[in-house]
Amino acid sequence: MRRTLRLTRALVDKIPATIPDPGPVPEIADLQTDEARARMTAKVLASRPEPDSFWVFAFGSLIWNPDFPYAERRRARVPGWQRSFCMGPDRRYRGNPENPGIMLSLDTGGSCEGVVFRLSEATLATDLASLIAREPPLDPEWVTAETEDGTLKALAFVNKPGWIGYVSGMTAPEIAAQIAPAVGMFGSMADYVHNTAMHLHDLGIDDPTVWQMQDLVAQELERL
Repeated sequence: MRRTLRLTRALVDKIPATIPDPGPVPEIADLQTDEARARMTAKVLASRPEPDSFWVFAFGSLIWNPDFPYAERRRARVPGWQRSFCMGPDRRYRGNPENPGIMLSLDTGGSCEGVVFRLSEATLATDLASLIAREPPLDPEWVTAETEDGTLKALAFVNKPGWIGYVSGMTAPEIAAQIAPAVGMFGSMADYVHNTAMHLHDLGIDDPTVWQMQDLVAQELERL
């Protein structure tokens, strides 16, 4: 049964679409150099578990904006990892120093339904390098993804306690209050939550975390 998002496009449009680049975040600047990204790309390629295929697991914006060519796409479920608003504070991409964002990542526990993409071998190194440059600068992991056509290993950008970008100890209403006005060089958090909730729903994926967040962010924007 189709549900209606409370977080409408009209509410999202109360927030500016983007802002000028607030500038690099000092705490992670050393992890975002060309040299650091090249090392990460080489490390991932060297660790690939399957020589004949390379899959990436998408749980958030990669679902609706993969921004890379792919050879195949499948619905997938990853056990042991759950979708969580635990990546931040984002003070550049979908937030700024005054209103930091908190992005989705994979946290330990539970399971997560999403999509896996198989990258083309012909352009694998280039496409992977672009993906690593886009994603947060943390070590991705190979996770087990269950699909209708079998189980496979996929690269996933996960988050763990102890990393500088791990957010914990906040309630869902507290996160919503913080991210509702947040906007960065890539767009607003409201737009990010709206798109993620809408596309998960269109895929038939019921994620209570994301659905609750779109409702809470809508409530915050309704007050503006």
